[in-house]
This record gives sequence, C-alpha cells and structure tokens, in this order.
Amino acid sequence: MIGITKENDEVLYSTKGVVAVSESDLQELKTLSLLNKRKRIRLCAHRDPSEKLHDMIIVHHKDCYVRPHKHESRAESITILEGEADLILFKDDGSIIKVIRMGELRTKKVLFYRISEPIYHMLIIRSEFLTFHEATEGPFNKGDTTFPEWSPVEDSRKLIDFMDSIEKNIVSEIHKLPLEI
Repeated sequence: MIGITKENDEVLYSTKGVVAVSESDLQELKTLSLLNKRKRIRLCAHRDPSEKLHDMIIVHHKDCYVRPHKHESRAESITILEGEADLILFKDDGSIIKVIRMGELRTKKVLFYRISEPIYHMLIIRSEFLTFHEATEGPFNKGDTTFPEWSPVEDSRKLIDFMDSIEKNIVSEIHKLPLEI
C-alpha cells in the first residue's frame, strides 16, 4: 500500500485525499494483521484522530479478542466486507440481550449494523478473517469507550473461561433472545 503512515503496528493512516482500497490491499492488511500480537489492523481513511468522521477498513483474525465495550457519546456502524462474526449485545450486568449473526452479502446474514446508544457489545469472529468498514464520529477520545468489569482484559487467565461462558450462553439462549432490542 502506497501513501500510508503507521501510527503503530495496528493503526495505519492514509495520506491520500482520495482513498481507494482494492482486493490486494485487503490481502496485505490480512498479512499485516497476522504480524500483530492482537491479530488485528485498521486502515484509517481519515487523516488524523481529530477529524469529525472516522472511516476505517479493519481486519480481525479469528484469534482476535474484541472485548465487550460501549461508547458513551458516539454512534458506530459496521458493514461486513468479508467473513462472518457474531455481534453480541449485553445488558450492563453482562447478560446477553441479543446475538446478531453477521456476514458478507453472499452469506445472506446481516451485513450492517449501527449502534446509536451506549450499549455493551462485542464481536466474535467466526471465519479465518473478518474484514469490515467501520464509521464513527470523531474526534477520537479513548475515554469515550467503557469496558465493563465483568469482561476480562486480553492476556487474562479468565479470558478462556469468559469466552467459553459466552459461547454456552449463545447456544442455550439464542432461541429465547428477542428479535428487536
């Protein structure tokens, strides 16, 4: 990819006024994601964190843990470009409200969501890679994202038990979950 700057191993910024992403760019992002400890990478189409609109192409490997979180004062939307994932929505106490099965267009699953309220959510990647476009409001403020105490941090000994519990709840509760929030 030409015309990018690297903020860190997981965050790239385009330096171009017009950002166009090809299939070969997506392949390169997948390769780069595997080189990162957390198995993820994002290409920011906006030039810096202070911009009002943040457009990102994000790649997560199946081993990527997306910790449950919520955004206190901004909306986010995601469109799946490639792969499959479950979007899990939680109550404040950690109980599951809803599971949305997501996938690229050919899967006939949900390919887009927008969350406009502060609700805990996470993605569980179901394919080798999940590639998606995320749009959210800027400027970026790390303090706008809240992580619940009931969810473990990465590298926690509790992570495996937490994910096992989520998977069991998905299987046992999915037929009881409401169609709408």
